[in-house]
Amino acid sequence: MGVNGIALLAFAIDKLRARQNGLRIREATLLGLAFLGPFGALGGMLTFRHKTRKLIFLLVPASALLHAILISIFLPAIH
Repeated sequence: MGVNGIALLAFAIDKLRARQNGLRIREATLLGLAFLGPFGALGGMLTFRHKTRKLIFLLVPASALLHAILISIFLPAIH
């Protein structure tokens, strides 16, 4: 499982724990995972409707866009 999968799983677990009033995953951890695996984090946010109202988590779509741009620039250079 890659970083995007771990980010998606972390958002799912945190949402489940939020509903059950359980021990939550720190926002700093979620943001770190979102920086490293933005596509999984964005998928988790949208799928589980989690952290979508928090202003700081607007960085997640921005990070995903930045990653997509960098991939489109550097991936063709590899081939």
